[in-house]
Amino acid sequence: MTVTYSSKVANATFFGFHRLLLRWKGSIYKLLYREFVVFALLYSMLSLVYRWALADPQKRLFEKLSLYCDKYAEQIPVTFVLGFYVTLVVNHWWNKFMNMPWPDRLMVLISSRVHGQDEQGRLLRRTLMRYVNLISLLVFRSISTAVCKRFPTIDHVVEAGFMTPEERKVFENLNSPHFKSWIPAVWFTNLASKAREEGRIQDNVDLQAIVSELNRYRTGCTTLFLYDWVGIPLVYTQVVTLAVYTFFSACIIGRQFLDPTQEYPGHEVDLYVPIFTLLQFFFYSGWLKVAEQLINPFGEDDDDFESNWCIDRNLQVSMMAVDDMHMNLPPMTKDIYWNEPDVRPPYTLAAADYCIPSFLAYKSRWTCTHGRLSNATTAPSPASSPSSRTNTPTTGRKWVWQPMPTPRPLLSTLPTQTRTRLLMPASRWRWFVKPTSTSSAPAQLRSRMLRTSSTVERRRPVQIASQERTPGSCVAGRRPTG
Repeated sequence: MTVTYSSKVANATFFGFHRLLLRWKGSIYKLLYREFVVFALLYSMLSLVYRWALADPQKRLFEKLSLYCDKYAEQIPVTFVLGFYVTLVVNHWWNKFMNMPWPDRLMVLISSRVHGQDEQGRLLRRTLMRYVNLISLLVFRSISTAVCKRFPTIDHVVEAGFMTPEERKVFENLNSPHFKSWIPAVWFTNLASKAREEGRIQDNVDLQAIVSELNRYRTGCTTLFLYDWVGIPLVYTQVVTLAVYTFFSACIIGRQFLDPTQEYPGHEVDLYVPIFTLLQFFFYSGWLKVAEQLINPFGEDDDDFESNWCIDRNLQVSMMAVDDMHMNLPPMTKDIYWNEPDVRPPYTLAAADYCIPSFLAYKSRWTCTHGRLSNATTAPSPASSPSSRTNTPTTGRKWVWQPMPTPRPLLSTLPTQTRTRLLMPASRWRWFVKPTSTSSAPAQLRSRMLRTSSTVERRRPVQIASQERTPGSCVAGRRPTG
């Protein structure tokens, strides 16, 4: 059974993963404890023999052998070989999961495009979906040990209702030395063509959509079969396994604590328990165990795919979709947001913190956008930095200050008075505009563009000139030349 723990780590908390370390089912402890006990026993036995059973000349010889093994064991590229192998296995494992057969798209197409509420129409839709489920069942029988135990022979498939006795005779009478999962697909297409001739499928577009979706479904099933047929090369698996076990066989001798009186480099301390060697064995061997479990996810390990559950679910859901739910619609009623332009679903008290405004992808640059003047919020004075966001009352019309949207709007969307020539890159432009006074504020603001260059310090909004301006005038920053 697949071990699911996503709900336990939904939030990042202090020591959030510590609960997962105490779980047994599907854990690394359950996979590795046998090998770990054997390694610890072998190391302990050799340590006791070295300390108590060997004479001094024998100890000196063993110490030379230990130093030799410790020196050359590090030359085995365990990390590189094992890391690349596990990456390859995980990619295969994920591709297999992504190609798991789910008939949901097919059952929706058949339920909506194969018409007829009589007995013949119902029989037609259920037979089509039974053929679809039969395709995946035949593939699962060949790649999954759990499914093969459940359906060891074709008799069990017939008894379970995936195949009728007449279909079994046709299936067995077809003399083919190859895998016969394609036979239900042919039955499906022939039956769909017959339904088109009878008018139960209205046009060829619907027929093409159904057949195309069947081909997509069968492609996923065939991909699973091919992954089981041609897996990761055996020699690569053998190389990785030999590298790991050879390395730790050498560590049993090379990682022994030697006599400190002999003053060997790195052996100044004499301990009985090799903590870091045991951790290294736990991590490297655990890595190999991960690959061993994932290389065939259709077995009977704790984290293998639930193939039998997929078969049960697909059959029950697909039959219900094309039979009980065919043209069985609930009555249409007006929703609770009828005639409400501002639709806002309610929040519970526990979810109130998640009600946030929409993100508009603004830059960190602040400016006054043309045509968005309002009396709701006042703008910072031109002498202050726009980024300060200090709202100070001003004479005349008040402004709404907001970040410049990204990307910059096209000139074709701006008013005629705000268009100007752009003879240089526009990625560093910003808008700034300010009315001179209440009496001289124009009916429609004009805009000028201020350019900020990567080599020139960004200009702040310019000060307002002290002299009087004519009505309708507008003070702006210096325009780019050219």
